[in-house]
This record gives sequence, structure tokens and C-alpha cells, in this order.
Amino acid sequence: MQTIEQIQDFKGKYPKQLWYLFFSEMWERFCFYGMRGMLYFYMVHHLLMDKETANLQYGATQAWVYAFTFIGGLFADKIFGFRKSLFWGGILMIVGSLILAIDPKSMFFVGVSFTIVGTGFFKPNISSMVGKLYREGDSRTDAGFSLFYAGVNLGALIGGYVCIAVGKREMLSSIIPEGLEWNIAFGLAAVVMVISLLTFTQTQKSLGNIGLSPLQHIASGKRKIYEWSTYLGSILIIPIIIVMVSNTEYTDYFMYTIGPFSLLYLAYEMRGFSIAENKKLIAAVIFMLFSIVFWAFFEQSGGSLSDFAAENLNNTVLGIPLDPNGVNNSANSFFVIAFAALVGMVWLWMAKKKFEPNTIIKFGLAFLFLAGGFWVFYYTKFFAGPDGKTSLDLFTFGWFVITFGELCLSPIGMSAMTKLSPQKTQAVIMGMWFLASAYGQYFAGLLGANIASASKNMTNLEKLNTYADGYQQLAIYALIAGVILIAFSPLVKKLMQEVK
Repeated sequence: MQTIEQIQDFKGKYPKQLWYLFFSEMWERFCFYGMRGMLYFYMVHHLLMDKETANLQYGATQAWVYAFTFIGGLFADKIFGFRKSLFWGGILMIVGSLILAIDPKSMFFVGVSFTIVGTGFFKPNISSMVGKLYREGDSRTDAGFSLFYAGVNLGALIGGYVCIAVGKREMLSSIIPEGLEWNIAFGLAAVVMVISLLTFTQTQKSLGNIGLSPLQHIASGKRKIYEWSTYLGSILIIPIIIVMVSNTEYTDYFMYTIGPFSLLYLAYEMRGFSIAENKKLIAAVIFMLFSIVFWAFFEQSGGSLSDFAAENLNNTVLGIPLDPNGVNNSANSFFVIAFAALVGMVWLWMAKKKFEPNTIIKFGLAFLFLAGGFWVFYYTKFFAGPDGKTSLDLFTFGWFVITFGELCLSPIGMSAMTKLSPQKTQAVIMGMWFLASAYGQYFAGLLGANIASASKNMTNLEKLNTYADGYQQLAIYALIAGVILIAFSPLVKKLMQEVK
């Protein structure tokens, strides 16, 4: 077995272990984004929920995914280690996908709840292992994470398009029997998750002692008690998640309490820090609050934009026939793969010229791009026919613009959290960052429900105009948020002190 030092002494640009983790994560993201892209459409068209309820259900589901990411990370740190946590999460995701493949109608919330808990154990831990492949300060680390991020988006691109297209019979309709298309679509998520886990289990020996249980030092019997208690606890909590997700008012109560509680806990922790450290923590909280707004708008992709794609978009991009829902699910990932390296090169060039914007300005730019993208979504109303169908080309261009917003915010947000928090509160701050994402998903559901509610009992053309006007409102709010961030950047920069 290689030691961690031997692994970190790799020659060349990437360690070989990175490629194994790349493919494991790619297939897991296929599963996750494939499932995510199907949820709202399936709830509306096959569970026959009204669109307002479906938006709320979607928001609740995604909020729980991100809330559980914090919990999964905590158990990995304290009991499982990254590897066992990842494996257990993958098993739960496979079970959830299989349940949905067998009987998606009557077992919908059961399958979704298994997937929520499974993703919570899987998602935070594989990226932590990537970080362990590098020594602290290794200049190749960013390149490694960039490659890994490409794997995330490649999985999201393929899964986001293929699963919904199979379910809607836009793909493979000649070989899938009528009535089984959704079983196959959900089953695909299970198959690729099996590939993800096999990739990991067959290559994990190369990881040396990275990701092993932090309880190696205690007696084997005692360690097994902790581990089996965690297995059992994560199974027993699934019925509670089923109730929470299927009755969104319970999710409301959770979201009303967990955020204020986490802020109070942080305030309690801040008593033991210096004024300089507390200023940085205040800056971190400002970033979190604005990230909630960003994700609330961005995550319309799974709710209201899914509905917009299904009913109000034509089915060609540059003359190529494509499923509009598949494009809505995967265009962002396509553009991230195409342009992430270019954006990174622009930042490096600006840094060399001594005028690279700091983190707060980048956050502000993210909102300006977000506003631009939603303004394009609004502008689609001027290209609509009498049937309420409009240009998929223009819609895709809207995602092109928004992608640059994501690239200004997403890769640097987590990095900013680690730089701004003292070592003692790193886990708490990262947990709050994921919790901010959960709030973003939750508010995305509320916003989508409001737009859906406003368009009830309308013709398709009237509905398109209502949705477009809703996106115009989001564009205005995003623009205001961006301007506020940029205007107040000197103040936030002072709070951040030496952190760039």
C-alpha cells in the first residue's frame, strides 16, 4: 500500500488516482442530475400534481439533499471516513433509483428519500479525497480540481439530457416498450451508479490510507458499533424524510429553524475569536446570504424552467432536433465544460496584469450574468408563435450567459469559506455553506410555485408571457443584488482583510 506521501509525490500534472475519482464522480453525477432533471416533469405529468405543488415538492427535495450533505460530511469526519461514507451513500442511491425503476408512481417519495440520504453521504466526500491527493500549497491542486469539476459536469451533461429524453420517449423509443419508458429512465440512474461504485471499489487500493475511518485507533468491536449504528440510523431516518418531503409544510418548519439556529451557534463560537477573525466570519456570512439568492434564481432550472421547456419551447438548436427539457437540464454543464478553463485563464491573465477582481467583485459579476441570462429568458416572449412556443436557440443562449455567472461564483465560494474561517470552525462554516445552498433550493421552489400560481387556467401563449414576465422580475432582482455587492465591495474587502 502506498503512503499518502508517496501518492502526493506524483510526477506530471495529475496523479493517476484523480482519474479513478473523476470517473466515479462522473457516473454519480449522471445519476444525480438525471434524477433531478426528471423530478418536476414526472410529478406534473405522471403523478398529476398541480404545478404549484410540484415546484414546492421539488424545492423541498433539493433542500433536503443539500441539508443532508452537511450531515453526511459530519459522519464521514467522525465515524466512517470518506471511503465508507461514499460507498454507503452509493448503495442508498442505487436502492432509491431501483425503487423508482420498479414502481415510480406509488413508491415515488420512498425512492426519492433513499436518494436524498445517499447523496448526503456520497457528495461531500469524494471531493475531499481529491484534495488529499495533493500536498498543501501544491501549485497543481487547482488544475486537479478543474479536471474533477469537468467530470462533474460531463456526468451532469449526459445524465441531464439522456434520462428525461428517454422518459419522454424522445430517445430509444423504438426499443423501449410503451409504458416502460419511465421505469427505464429511473433504472438508468441505478445502472450508472453501480458503474460509479464498481469504479471506486476496484481502484480504491491505489488511494493508500486516504479516506479510511478516523476511528482506526480504537478497538475493532467498538468501531463496528459506531459504524453499524450509523448504518441503522441512516435507514431509520428515511421514513422521516419521506414524511418531510411529501408534506412540504414540515420542510418549511425545518427551514424556519435550522438557519437561525446555525447563525446563533456561529455567534456563540465567535465569542472565543479575535476581532480580526470575527470580521472574516461576518464576510463569510455575507457571501452565504448572497449565494442563497443566486441559487434560488439559478435553480429555477429544475422547477419553473422545466415547465417552460416542456410547454413553451420549440425543439431545435441551430437546426438540430433536441428535447427542450434535455437542453434545459444539460446546457449549463455543456457550457461549463467548454468555458471553465477559458475563464480560469482570464483570471490568471488579469492577475498577472495586477487587475484581477477580488472575490466580492466576482460574486457581484455572477449576479450581473445571472440577470443577463434571465433577461434573455424574458426576451423569448417576443419570438413566440400563436401556439405559445418560442425559440429554443434563444433559451439556450440564456443558459450560456448564466454559466459565466456560475463560473464567477461557484468555484470560488467554497474556497472563500476555507480562507475566511479559523481552523476551529472550518467544518461549521462548510456546513453553513451547504445549508445556504439548501435555502437556495428551498426558495427556488417557492419562487417557481408563485410563477406557476400566476399562470393557472391560461392559454399556452398567456402562460408563456406570465413566465417570461416572472423571469424579468428575477433579472431585475439579480441586477440589484449585483450592484449592491459591487457598491459595498470596499466595505466587505475591509472585513476580509488580507484574504483575496
